[in-house]
Amino acid sequence: MTVEALHEDADLLVLCKPPGVLCVPGRGPDKQDALSTRAQQRWPGALIVHRLDQATSGLVLMARHPEAQRRLGDAFAQRQIAKRYHAIVAGRLGAPDGAWHTIDLPIAADWPRRPLRVIDPVNGKPSQTRWRALAHDQASDTTHVELEPITGRTHQLRVHLSAVGHPILGDALYGDDATRQRAPRLLLHASGLAFAHPATGAAMAFEWPADFLMVKMASSAWRPQI
Repeated sequence: MTVEALHEDADLLVLCKPPGVLCVPGRGPDKQDALSTRAQQRWPGALIVHRLDQATSGLVLMARHPEAQRRLGDAFAQRQIAKRYHAIVAGRLGAPDGAWHTIDLPIAADWPRRPLRVIDPVNGKPSQTRWRALAHDQASDTTHVELEPITGRTHQLRVHLSAVGHPILGDALYGDDATRQRAPRLLLHASGLAFAHPATGAAMAFEWPADFLMVKMASSAWRPQI
C-alpha cells in the first residue's frame, strides 16, 4: 500500500486513506499493516491523531512530533477541527434543497456484540450529526448526503443513519443483507478537514472527493471558520 499525502510539513501530515485499510495496527499478525505503520516508514516519528473506520475512506490527520500531536488532539477534543463526510444511503432522505438537519440520538456500546454501537436513550452518550441531502437517484432509490459529525462517537455516522432508516450502502455492520449487497464497499468517505495549524495558527482546509459521488462536489462551497 502506497501512502498518498495531500499535504505534509514539519508539523503534520494530511493522508488519503483507501477503504479497507486500518488506521492503526490491530490484534494478530495479519493486522499489522496499517496506514500509520506505512506512514511511519516514510515519515519516521509520525503519530496518529484520530482514526477512521477500516471500511471508511478519506482524509486522516497525523502529527510529525509529540507537541503537534498534543495540540491537534486538544483541537479535536474541543471540537475545533471541522470534518465533513459524503455518503450514499438507502432510500429518499430529505430534499436536496440545501437545508441542514440534525440527528440527535445518544449512542452506547452494544456490549454483547462489541464493537457494535446502539442507540440507547438511558445509557448512551450525547451524539449529534448534521446532514443535508445533495441528490436523490430515483432509479436506485438512494440519496447522496453530506455529513458533519458534531460529536465523535465510534461508528456515529453509520449508527445514526441506520437508526433513521437510511443505512449507508455497503455497511456490513448496520445495514441489512440487501443494503450490504448494494455496494462492494462502505460508501462513506471523509471528504474534508479544516483546522488551525498547530504551530502557526494559520487556517487550513483540505478536500478529497470520493470516487462514488453521484454529483460533483463543489469544493469552493466549504470553508469552515476555525
